Amino acid sequence: MTATYTFDVFSSLDGYGSYGEGGDWGGYWGKQGPELLDRRFELFGTEQRMIFGANTFRQFVEMLGASTEESGVGDPWVTRMRNLPTTVVSSTLAGSLDWPDATIASGDAVDIVARLKAESELPLRSHGSLSMNWALLAAGLVDRVQVTIFPVITGRTGTDPIFGGAADFDLELIESRTLDGDIQELIYRPTLHV
Repeated sequence: MTATYTFDVFSSLDGYGSYGEGGDWGGYWGKQGPELLDRRFELFGTEQRMIFGANTFRQFVEMLGASTEESGVGDPWVTRMRNLPTTVVSSTLAGSLDWPDATIASGDAVDIVARLKAESELPLRSHGSLSMNWALLAAGLVDRVQVTIFPVITGRTGTDPIFGGAADFDLELIESRTLDGDIQELIYRPTLHV
């Protein structure tokens, strides 16, 4: 049996994963509410393996520090995510990782994730790691694309277009929900558009 791989990403309505200089939005673009936080806690409460690219992993380690309590990013779902078994795809990271259960897999992300999908008894999930997930999408290794859309437009300050480097895909909506009245969670099954 092949493990399911979910590419999980947050986005503004105009498709940006974060904001740059001049943006004063705050975490979750300042729009999080109890339903979103409860849903994220639920999603990360099941056994799964996290997969990160090196850049996203470095950002998370810097943002979260040795402890989510010390870092000020103390949402319970983040603590759960941080404590899940994690594979970091990197040819540049080495040594001790400031993450409870992380291992480095050196090599091509497509080869590594294909092997993990074949061997893992746990579902696989990646939060962020845009360029790695674009390559995995193109290789047909992503089973689900989960986009949580926050009710903001960041046309002036938006950075990191979530699908800016991806190929073309047809999407089949398999699940959707509204959280806190105006946040949309959409889960799709992607198929390469030919």
